[in-house]
Amino acid sequence: MILRKLILFFILVGAGAAVRAQTSYNYGKYGIGFFASSNFPYADLKTANKGKTYNITGYYNLTPYVPLGLEFQFGGLSGGSIVTDESRRQYDNHYKAFIFHGDFALGQIIDYDRDPFMKVIKDFYMGTGVGIINNNMAFIQRTNLNGSPNLPPGTYTFPGQNSSTNLVIPIRFGYEFKIYNGYDEPFMGINIGYIHNVTLGEGLDGYSDPGTGFKNNSPDQYRQIIVGVKINFGQSVPYTKAIN
Repeated sequence: MILRKLILFFILVGAGAAVRAQTSYNYGKYGIGFFASSNFPYADLKTANKGKTYNITGYYNLTPYVPLGLEFQFGGLSGGSIVTDESRRQYDNHYKAFIFHGDFALGQIIDYDRDPFMKVIKDFYMGTGVGIINNNMAFIQRTNLNGSPNLPPGTYTFPGQNSSTNLVIPIRFGYEFKIYNGYDEPFMGINIGYIHNVTLGEGLDGYSDPGTGFKNNSPDQYRQIIVGVKINFGQSVPYTKAIN
């Protein structure tokens, strides 16, 4: 009788330990993220302004360290000045973008189980993707304000489009501070990061002047310094090693 009780006791303890171990290996299959960032354009005008960008991202988590995201992004990019710019050019782009990207964190490939330093760096990630950006000029100085004997003010139109769509490629770096629930599952993450977006076109500033008279030697680009929160949900999926 006593032997059977001891056997039952050890079975229950072992089962409880197995459940706890299994729980610590689980993560949510899906996620949603909300982000805000300070942006800065690198376009064809010599001066640029800091602006704001907002991102909403839906995630499919291949693993806790390899999320795939479909992102809707919107914000404002601006530069130049009708007062101080050499050519009196100025633009204010209220843009929207849809971008598909994937990230890869160090935790996917390193062994961090008994190493405090590795546990810290496991949540550094990098990634890239591809998307489209729709540029819409809320304001642009399209004609010349400077006059000359051959070109009086208002007689020259700077080439370019007030609305355009370009491909965009993001280069992403960041860190996610994972927050765990009572089952040691990463149900939330606080993200900080840097994103550099390269567009395949000349639409960010609305100008496509020839490079002979203006700075126009590289694709339009913009960077983001980003912070936000990601919330994981949905089916709990087992992982091959403890996440916390």
